[in-house]
Amino acid sequence: MAEFESLLRDALLVTALLTIPILSVATVVGALVAILQAATQIQEQTLTLLPKAIAVGLFAALFGRFGLALCEQLLLEAVARIPQLVRG
Repeated sequence: MAEFESLLRDALLVTALLTIPILSVATVVGALVAILQAATQIQEQTLTLLPKAIAVGLFAALFGRFGLALCEQLLLEAVARIPQLVRG
């Protein structure tokens, strides 16, 4: 059971490492756009979505290799732990 808990903890850590930076980028860009909209009083809905989509896409493109390497490492570790998981 300890092997499974360790693997689950690693999976949650990888998930956090992949999602927190992207969510942070989207939050910062969204806040900047909101400040810009409040200052200029332009209330266009598409203006809020497009900069966030571009920023998240660029961030994912720049750091996607790092994320894939983390996922690959987790998969290899999970496959290597299969014998211990089956034995219990």
